[in-house]
Parts: sequence; C-alpha cells; structure tokens
Amino acid sequence: MTDTYKMTVDLNVLDHLGINLYSNIAAVLTEAVANAWDADAEIVEIKIDPDNNWIEITDDGIGMSVDDMNGKYLRVGYRRRDEDAQNGRTTAKGRPVMGRKGLGKLSLFSIANIINVQSAKDGQAHGLKMTVDGIHESVQKKEPFYSPESLPPAQVTVSKGTQIVLSDIKRQRLGRGVLALRKRLARRFSVIGETHGFKINIDGQPVTSADRGDLPMVQFLWNFEDYEPDLTSATQLLEQESLPNRLEAWEADWKVSGWIGTARFPKQLDSEEAGNLNGIVVFARGRLFHENILDKLNDGRLYTKYLTGQIEANFLDADDAPDIATSDRQRVQEDDPRYGQLIAFLRSCLVQVEKRWSEWRKKHEVEKAKETSPALAEWLDSLPVGYKKSAETLISKLSALPVDDEEDRKLMYRHGILAFERMKLRGSTDELATSVESVEKLLTILADRDSLEASLYRDIVKSRLEAIKNFQAIVDEEAQERVLQKYLFNHLWLLDPAWERATDSAVMETRLAEEGILTEDMTEKERLGRVDIAYRTNAGKHIIVELKKVERKMKLLELQEQGQTYVDKLRKILLKQNDATPNIEVVFILGKIVDEEASNPDRLKASMEAISPGSRIVHYDTLIRGAQEAYSQYLDKSKQLDKLEKIVDRI
Repeated sequence: MTDTYKMTVDLNVLDHLGINLYSNIAAVLTEAVANAWDADAEIVEIKIDPDNNWIEITDDGIGMSVDDMNGKYLRVGYRRRDEDAQNGRTTAKGRPVMGRKGLGKLSLFSIANIINVQSAKDGQAHGLKMTVDGIHESVQKKEPFYSPESLPPAQVTVSKGTQIVLSDIKRQRLGRGVLALRKRLARRFSVIGETHGFKINIDGQPVTSADRGDLPMVQFLWNFEDYEPDLTSATQLLEQESLPNRLEAWEADWKVSGWIGTARFPKQLDSEEAGNLNGIVVFARGRLFHENILDKLNDGRLYTKYLTGQIEANFLDADDAPDIATSDRQRVQEDDPRYGQLIAFLRSCLVQVEKRWSEWRKKHEVEKAKETSPALAEWLDSLPVGYKKSAETLISKLSALPVDDEEDRKLMYRHGILAFERMKLRGSTDELATSVESVEKLLTILADRDSLEASLYRDIVKSRLEAIKNFQAIVDEEAQERVLQKYLFNHLWLLDPAWERATDSAVMETRLAEEGILTEDMTEKERLGRVDIAYRTNAGKHIIVELKKVERKMKLLELQEQGQTYVDKLRKILLKQNDATPNIEVVFILGKIVDEEASNPDRLKASMEAISPGSRIVHYDTLIRGAQEAYSQYLDKSKQLDKLEKIVDRI
C-alpha cells in the first residue's frame, strides 16, 4: 500500500504575507513602484486624496493581459526571475528586475481594504476589484482560491500601463503626510531621475534624489571608486575623498557603489519627514535592500553619530544565488556569506573614514571658530607649539557640539580656555581635549569660572612662593646645605623646569644602595666628600643628583671618576631590566668652582659629556639667582592672567 501526501496553502496565509506584513505607506508603495520599474515604465504617478480616502498609482509600463493578471499578478509567489525565460531577470529595456518573491502585491492590503487594478496591453484593457472582506469570506467558506470582482467596462479608463487605486484606507498607517512620503520613497530607490529613465511623481511633483535629505546635511563625503554622486544639493560639503569599491579577495564582478558622509552636527540627521538619517542605506538592483546596515557594525565610537550614506551592492541580490531578503524586503538574512563580506568591507572603509573625519573636523571647526572669534584666534596663536595641538582639538570639539544658542557656545569657549589653562599647569591638557564628546560630559569636567581662576592663582602662589620663601631664608653656608638638601631633591624643577614631575623609584634606589652609590652611612658620606645623593626618573630619563659640601674644592678628575662610576653601575642595573641604551644624566651641585670652569671650559664640557650626555655642574649661588629670577617671573604671572581674562571676556 502506497501513501499519498499533499501540501496545501490556505487563504489564511494572505493575512500574514500581506495584510499584516507591512506597517507603513512608504514600504507598501515601494512594492508598487518596483513593479512599475519591472514593467519598463518611465513615469509613475502617485496621487493622494487630501482627505486620505484613496491613493492612486499609475504607470506607463507594458501593462498586463488577463492571462498576465491571473498567471503573474494574482498568483502569490510567482517567481519571475525563474519562470520568465525571456525577461525574467532583465526587462526588455535592459533593466535588472527588482521583484523576486512574488509577494509584494499583497502589501497593498496593509494600508487599504479595497484595491482596484486595471491594466492595458496590446490595445486590450480590463480591471478587477479585490477586498479584504472578500478574502476573509473565501477563507470562512474554505474556498480553494479567492476570485476578485471584474470591473464593468465603463469603469476601466486606462489605455496604457497599469493603474492601482487603494480605498477604504487604514488611516493609522498613513504616516506624516505627502512631504514625508516623498522623502521616504526617495530613500528607497537609487534609480530615480532622467539618468535612469524612471520618474516618480507625487501629486504632480517629481521625487528627486535631493528629497532624500541626506546630501544637504553632508559636510565631509567619501565616494566609492568609479561612482560620482550628484552633489547639486550638497551645499555644505567641505571635503571629499574616494574609497576603494571592493575587497581584493572578492569575486571579480563584486563591487560597491555609492557614498558615505558625515554631518556637522548629529541633530542634523534627525528628520521628522525622512526619519532618522543617521544610518547607511543599502540598495540592490536600484531598490532598498537594508534600511540601516550601520546598526549591524556594532561600532559605538563618536564619529558614527555623524554618519549617513547610501550604497549599492548588487551582489546581495544576484540572480543565480539564493534570495537573502526577508519577506518585507527591508532587511537581510544575516548569516549569508555575502552579507558578512559587505560588513567586513564597510568596517575596513570606516577605518579610513574615522581617521580623515577627525582630521577634517579639527581643521574646519578651528578655522570656523577663529573666524567667528578673533579673540579665540589670539589665544590659540599665543600658545606654545606643544600645547597648540591639544588646544585645537578642544576648540574643534567645542565648536562641533550641538547647542541651541550660539551664545552658549561662546560660554563654552570661555570655560574651555580657563579649564585648558588650569590643566596646562597639571600637564593634563590632552585629557581635557579628548574628554569632550557631549555637552553633558563637558560640564562634568569644567568647574565654574570663578573656581578655575582661583585654582589657577592658587597653584602658582602655593607651589612657587613656597620655593622662594625657603631660598630667601638661606643667608649663610650652614643653612644653605640643610635647606638645599631637604628641598632640592623634592623640587628638581629648580635644576631643570622639565623635571617638575620627576618621580622616585624605590626598587631602583635599593639596587643602587646595593651597588654602593646610595648610602646612609655618615662616615662614608664624609669620605666621599658629599652632602647627599638622589636618584629620580623623568619621562624615561634617569637622573643622579649629588650635592657636595659648600666649602669643598673638587677636582674635575674626581667628578669625572665618580660620575662615570654612577653611570656604569646604573647601566648594569638597567641592562638586567632590558634597557640597553638608557638616557642618564649626572648633576653635581658645588659650592666652589672647578678650576677648568675658568681655565679650560672646553675640557670641562668634554669631561661631563664623557660621563653621559647632559651631565653638568651647577653651583649653589646659581640656584639662588635662578630662584630670585623665578620669583620675578611669577610676580609677572598675574599680568599674564589679566591678559587671559581680557581674551576670555572678548569671546
């Protein structure tokens, strides 16, 4: 006995594939427009009743006969690319066919309960009427198929192409109106315009690429090789660059066209009519294939908030490969290798985009800020080279932050300058510049203006005047030794301003003690003729500072031998730490001059260099004079702050 099996499809499936599959008018009309494209239409006219009672879509394509209507249009799941040998994949005009699943026509039921379709082909015109109630009635009667009503000949008015009239509209799905529909429909097709011989009119007004709303917001743009976008509407464009259009490992016929761009402000990409433009739309064969692939890149870095774009990747919808579009054709099956290749390609492109975006934004935002505020330009120009880069980064970020009132931006500039000057003292200007990503984050790291000013003065007064106070107390040689020994080793900036942030190394000092360089033995110190010796590190530099007794007269040879011993033993220790070429300096602080300082300065210089580059002799009285000069400099600091105050007030 042989069993026989049979799969059937109930009319209930129409509820899932059409009536409840689509949720907005733009997605529904996309299917109707795509059908017109596949019918080789040149013009699609869409009319919307002002009272939203009906929508009419008319095209001038090849139209349908009664057999075409039954065998293709009314047949759910008709796969044109596979079943039409002559024009299934490419139309008579050479257009790549958009349709594939044969489900798109059902989307019309998502927004309307009644659908009239009439078409003309080879001089013969006819029409039909479909209703949701009629379909449900056939379902209840368990009929094997649904039979639409024929339109009376008097109601058939088309002489060319196809006309679809939607009535009994589901108003909750109509969206924001005609303007929004125009923009959203423009973002669903890349083949609109005279170049492609395909026009879409809504209430008599053509839908254009400018309606997409993204290019007018673009400040920087990257186009893929061999693709030239129409930049007529890109009125804010400042910079443009090309990107590769494929990965080297791809098949020969795989490539990507289109462009990626960034807006000046993220809020410019938030459009009520067009929707959120902060995304990258993917087209295939001229129609929307993925609404926003940017979301799938899992890249949360700052620059992505400014991104928009539209790309075409026809290999996603190749005729001889499986269909990876979802039923509503808004997304794709993400486990398909072609999709994975596109993701990998975009990630590689966005590496270049982010790098150039940072460079261009800094350049143009700083220029714009300087133009709007000469005082700001004056401040930037007054900064040393080492600080200017961080300052420009800070100003570029402040300039690009979205604010409702430009006076608020000026306030941010003023606070930013004061904060930068504060951070400059602490050596953390880079931290400030890189922390500014939003207004909220900025406010958390900026104190109020009075606090910044007070802090600026306090740092100067507290750290510098303390040094001057101690040096003013040095009036005799006995006090000089004690104060210098205690104070100098904790304030090496007196020897070299670059050593202000010099640090100890307890482990290294232990090892130096084991080598006999550092000692707590007073007898040994007396024998060596020194007050004390210290070891510090600063920015990768190893510093040995030795204080000699003020009254001790040193010979150059003694200093050279001692210094060379220090360097040799320190190098031995550092070699064990895989530092074969350390940067070492030895500084001797003396009370009496070495003979060669007056008689043979070249020999003195050569002897110090022989110890290690940068080694030198410094005298106590030189330090005292330097401190007095520093005191004068810091008395003048208030005048510099007055100048900064005037700059800030002018912004």
